[in-house]
Amino acid sequence: MKILFISRAYPPVTGGIENQNYELSRWLPKVPGVEIKTIANTRGRKFLPIFAPYALTKTLFLLPKYDVVLLGDGVISILAWFIKLFSKKPVISVIHGLDINWNSASLGVWYEKILVALYQKLWVGIFLPKIDKFIAVGNETVRVAIEKGIPAEKVVFIPNGVDTEKFIRNHTREELEKTLGENLDGKKIILTSGRLAKRKGVAWFAENVIPKLPENVIYAVAGDGPDKENILSAISKANVPNRIKMLGYVTDEAKNILMNTCDLFIQPNIKVEGDMEGFGISVIEATSCKLPAVASRLEGLQDAIKDGQNGFLIEPYDADAYAKKISELLADDAFRKDFGEKARQFSIENYQWEKISKRYCDEIRNVIEKK
Repeated sequence: MKILFISRAYPPVTGGIENQNYELSRWLPKVPGVEIKTIANTRGRKFLPIFAPYALTKTLFLLPKYDVVLLGDGVISILAWFIKLFSKKPVISVIHGLDINWNSASLGVWYEKILVALYQKLWVGIFLPKIDKFIAVGNETVRVAIEKGIPAEKVVFIPNGVDTEKFIRNHTREELEKTLGENLDGKKIILTSGRLAKRKGVAWFAENVIPKLPENVIYAVAGDGPDKENILSAISKANVPNRIKMLGYVTDEAKNILMNTCDLFIQPNIKVEGDMEGFGISVIEATSCKLPAVASRLEGLQDAIKDGQNGFLIEPYDADAYAKKISELLADDAFRKDFGEKARQFSIENYQWEKISKRYCDEIRNVIEKK
């Protein structure tokens, strides 16, 4: 089975889709009988207007040699429309949530609203229907896709995966002290890592939950993004500046230290109209490092975290419930350590890329046979 994979979001640019697309391109060809050719945009969103026609030209040239085209997300579904003008080869797309749900609700500038209206009209209305099959990374994405008019039989859910050996290391608490820049005797460290978008709920958590936690708890936030100023404002309102560490963008080495030495991973997402969490890769990366996760019972996080098995789900905006669960876990080191082992095993059994890539290949093969 020969797969032509097109990704408009790919490392070295960092992000959830970039990481997922990279792992797909790495693990799919490890499945016996599968060959893959990747055409990737490695220069970020600004290069997309140049990448799209380049990718289309190269795809049309290579298409006769391949059985199927796999798109890394729905944003490049315009390519499917052009491909279908020249070929009957099946086109499959991974969808992550925002690529079908993007709307003007969270935007305030008039020209952005026009762009979003065009996206919904052209991409969701015309380009996406040309695709033969959608692989959704979360059940909430499946629901939204069907709500947008995509037939249910064209959408299948396959969760994101994790390389369970990629992040786990034998780092020490002393290394964590150097990373955070302070003595941690008697301290408990909770961590959030990833792009700082409003839906991640970091600002809400800093303002509403941190003041309710014991004073020996430090909240480390690794990452950067558009909600940074809002988070800093929330920290100021909560008047807990010494208990929250805004680390900004961190290296892979620093991220590994954090993942392997902190006490809990927190993903306190909130509901933001026009935005959504497709899955929640960060939480399964954390659990693969034996780091128990506490996350909001919201959208794709419910696919990544199974309550009581690899983490704990809390109702969004319930500050008291968050504070209670985090305090309970931090107070019982033995339970937390045992649960971390259990969480890692759950990730190996359910989200290891070796298994997820085989599910992708089975679905792709089914589409080829039907065509």
